[in-house]
Amino acid sequence: MQSLKTSMKKLILLSIITLTLIGCSQKKLTKTDKLVATAKIWGFLKYYHPEVGKGKFNWDEQLFQILPKVENAKNKEELSKVYLNWIASLGKVEPCSSCKIKNGITYFDKNFDLGWTQDATIFSKKLSEQLKFIENNRFQGNHHYVESVKGVGNIKVKNEPEYPNFDWKDEKLRVLSLFKYWNTIEYFFPYKYQTDEKWNIVLEQFIPKFLSPETEQEYHLIMRELVVKLDDTHAGLTTKLTKSYFGLKKIPSKFVIIDNKAIFTKFYNDSIAKKNDLEIGDAVIKVNGKSISEILEEKRPYINASNSSVRLRNYHYVIFNGSTDSVNIDFDRNGTLLNKTIKRYPFKQFKYKKTNKEKWNINKDNIGYVHMGALQKEDVPTMMDSLLTTKAIIFDIRNYPNGTMYAISNYLNNEPKEFVIFTEPDVNYPGRYTWAEAYSCGKNNGKEYTGKVILLVNERTQSHAEFTAMCLQTANNVTIIGSQTSGADGNVSELKLVGGFKTWMTGIGVFYPNGKETQRIGIIPNIEVRPTIEGIRNGKDEVLEKAIAFINEQ
Repeated sequence: MQSLKTSMKKLILLSIITLTLIGCSQKKLTKTDKLVATAKIWGFLKYYHPEVGKGKFNWDEQLFQILPKVENAKNKEELSKVYLNWIASLGKVEPCSSCKIKNGITYFDKNFDLGWTQDATIFSKKLSEQLKFIENNRFQGNHHYVESVKGVGNIKVKNEPEYPNFDWKDEKLRVLSLFKYWNTIEYFFPYKYQTDEKWNIVLEQFIPKFLSPETEQEYHLIMRELVVKLDDTHAGLTTKLTKSYFGLKKIPSKFVIIDNKAIFTKFYNDSIAKKNDLEIGDAVIKVNGKSISEILEEKRPYINASNSSVRLRNYHYVIFNGSTDSVNIDFDRNGTLLNKTIKRYPFKQFKYKKTNKEKWNINKDNIGYVHMGALQKEDVPTMMDSLLTTKAIIFDIRNYPNGTMYAISNYLNNEPKEFVIFTEPDVNYPGRYTWAEAYSCGKNNGKEYTGKVILLVNERTQSHAEFTAMCLQTANNVTIIGSQTSGADGNVSELKLVGGFKTWMTGIGVFYPNGKETQRIGIIPNIEVRPTIEGIRNGKDEVLEKAIAFINEQ
């Protein structure tokens, strides 16, 4: 009796599994389902199939030809058959002896994910097997569509049609643009694994958006929103229509955002600012009746940033810009709440000129100060000679340095010290990354600085500035003071969306020698100091003041 019950249970379970499999194969696929699958298959074949990698096909045209067949497929089996016939038409894939992973290679694989090729809910077993075979016998050599930049490691996209007469109303070109960009990021963006939203989910979200923009400006904003999903400060996209959306006219003041208030910090033109009765330290609470926090939330999808600190920096053209000649503000001036309408101007009307910064100096406490954005390579020997006897040097990296870090490090370290390692995309195994050798800085040049070293950083410390901080951080007796940096280090790769719209991404992974990440995290200060509204009103550089106080306390 017990044996009969056991047999019945097994039979029921087998029936359920059979019905489930039948259901999966007969499941009606949505347009988005089919386009998601096609985007992945098209991109995979582009970078993996040997004949496609050689450039034997017009790969864009191949997509246009396959899309109607994909649209007509009603279920998994029909869709898989479309893909299998397509793959068969590309030519035979020969076994690849050089595709085996060589001994000694250690991959960084946080980005690598071809598990979707084995998804039984959307692909037949035969198709999954074929895709796995192509992966194992993938293209090797000089790829038609992508290459590594020699001596740098990040990728360069090549041989992509320009589409000079691009019409935003052309649905197939919009779909092509999404597919191209999504797959470039899928296989060659070193920080894909760090994005807030999984890249697979982004594809599902943006297919409907790319299918149905109502205006050209909306389409441009959708492209920008897609790029912002990288959570990479380097990844921006600006067009005439996105500029128009934010507004081409601006007020005559720079500002920072503190506690959901926009604080005026510096004027582009003092006389125009005076005409509008603006003062340094005015804390704007509302703009045209909207609170600063409401504006930040509304425009957030269009602001590229690796972290929240740099996102606040990148709102600089969002808060006050517009197309009209004036804007109404509610603001706090020294504790008094005021309301006024101020004028907006085209930027060129300000006749704004950057002032020349002093490269270095020594204060009364025998503390050296170096403005890294002003210092040039040829200045380093003279600068370091003049500061060798100071009790401390403050290197201000709240700017963009000029490649001076190695020369400076030779005075701070009397022997080479490793400070960074990179991950580089493997174009012969797309989606995988290899570790490059560690870079070192410093050597014995007979003039070693023995005082304290202070590095000043904030959200404007980005890319090469962060790289500079990592290098100088290797010195003895170093203290970093300030706030979270941009979190976007590494060489930049230029990409283009269909229509010639330029964008960028961080192209290589940058890590400390122990494997600690820097992307999105930035350079972490030992002592955190941020500007305050009161400090701005009183014309103080509170970060620099803290550094001087810290040195004197020691």
